[in-house]
Amino acid sequence: MARTLTYIGAITEALGQELERDDRVFLLGEDIGPSGGVFGATAGLWEKFGEERVLDTPLAEGAIISAAIGSSMVGLRPVPEIQFADFITPAVDQIIQQAAKLRYRSAGGFNCPITVRVCCGASGGGGLYHSQENTAWFMHEPGLKVVMPATAYDAKGLLLAAIRDPDPVLYFEHKRLYRNVKDEVPEGDYTVPIGKAAVRREGRDLTILTYGAMVPVSMQAAGDMSKKGVEAEVVDLRTLAPLDKDTVLSSVRKTSKCMIVHEDKRTMGVGGELSAILSEEAFEDLDGPILRITGPDAPAVAFTPPLQKAWIVGVDQVVAGIERLAAY
Repeated sequence: MARTLTYIGAITEALGQELERDDRVFLLGEDIGPSGGVFGATAGLWEKFGEERVLDTPLAEGAIISAAIGSSMVGLRPVPEIQFADFITPAVDQIIQQAAKLRYRSAGGFNCPITVRVCCGASGGGGLYHSQENTAWFMHEPGLKVVMPATAYDAKGLLLAAIRDPDPVLYFEHKRLYRNVKDEVPEGDYTVPIGKAAVRREGRDLTILTYGAMVPVSMQAAGDMSKKGVEAEVVDLRTLAPLDKDTVLSSVRKTSKCMIVHEDKRTMGVGGELSAILSEEAFEDLDGPILRITGPDAPAVAFTPPLQKAWIVGVDQVVAGIERLAAY
């Protein structure tokens, strides 16, 4: 049975159901216990499962991830939370040098089934240190899986799939979606496969490749352009590593044009890798340039609302991109 849940409600439900189902699962992070997390993602779980399953930790991201990796090596399935993506840097050594390489360096003797929940994205005047996305940092590293759901349905299903995965998964959750996105979510157990994109809107004239908070933005822009006779297909990548090349290539070969939309910075971003894949494997299918609509190459998101608004990719920018690409 399905009912309407918010994006963050789906995350909370997934965590609770997996704690109930598998006694190897435990949560750890800053302020996730009695206070229920800074955004309420773990609300009620400390009271139900106790402090041994929902652990409040010091403000020490490196220690949080180190403890998770060690716990995974003795058979547990930890779900550490990084309160803001901006503060993941103290744990980058542990994630890249240890978690990503553990299976390889042990010749398959150990795996690392940790799911790192990472709150990310620009919203609400967070300013320099509470607004970054940073997914591209980890896409580059073999051994890591990187996912970012855009719907409540996927938020639950991808989180359950990540926790059950035998390898480390970085689960990015955009805070602008937490209470702005609602859709039908089954009450029971289900998973969304890691590594599989979803076509959110069928179209014939061009393909939009996007993910996370840019999915609803792209959907609105595609709907606006449909009224002008341009039908854009919207592909939600969902998983950034490994990328679902089959769905990406199939869509672009159908429409012959492609635009990539992401909130993160432009240079060396997800869009650059997608552009390279299309240039190498679908060049003869393209009838126009590959466009990228992205966040700017600025050091950080500004605190003031007007500058934050200017930084975040909006519907108008995506519409302008569709108009430009459709003209070829």
